[in-house]
Amino acid sequence: MPTGILVVDDEPVLTSILTEFLTGEGFQVRTAPNGAVALDAQTHIPADLILSDIVMPIMDGYTLVEKLRQRGDHTPVVLMSAAGHFNGLARCVRFLRKPFDLDEVLALVRWGLNQSLT
Repeated sequence: MPTGILVVDDEPVLTSILTEFLTGEGFQVRTAPNGAVALDAQTHIPADLILSDIVMPIMDGYTLVEKLRQRGDHTPVVLMSAAGHFNGLARCVRFLRKPFDLDEVLALVRWGLNQSLT
């Protein structure tokens, strides 16, 4: 069964690019436009990996990770941002600076999926 990835970003073009790329690599991909929708989606049908923007309306990526961890969800997360710095977070979180290379995305997805198996 293909592995499920939840892509969380408020930029439809970026979400579409990531969905098309990851689907082409054999993954099942769902999307959410912000952290609140992603948190709800993760409650109902958990993904194996979350690839999330940091800066979004309603709920940002940092808050999404914080709320997931508070409820005991340790799904690996890759946070993306064009910002110049990242706040430190717990294990199973990696960062991807925008703009990024799709090979870099794939490497981090593979890292995260390996984390979910341990």
